[in-house]
Amino acid sequence: MKELQEILGRMEPAAALSALTPILKNILGHLAEEDRIKFITGMINDPDGDKLSSMVHL
Repeated sequence: MKELQEILGRMEPAAALSALTPILKNILGHLAEEDRIKFITGMINDPDGDKLSSMVHL
């Protein structure tokens, strides 16, 4: 896992997302809908701020 983080850390953010997108689509496709929602909202939500405000700024 550390190697993956190092590789992604050396990439431009857009390139890292582009590389991860097909992998994440595959993984998320095997999860239950509730688990997918938890994962996505967990990435969006700011633990120190208002959840709705965090989504509005996207």
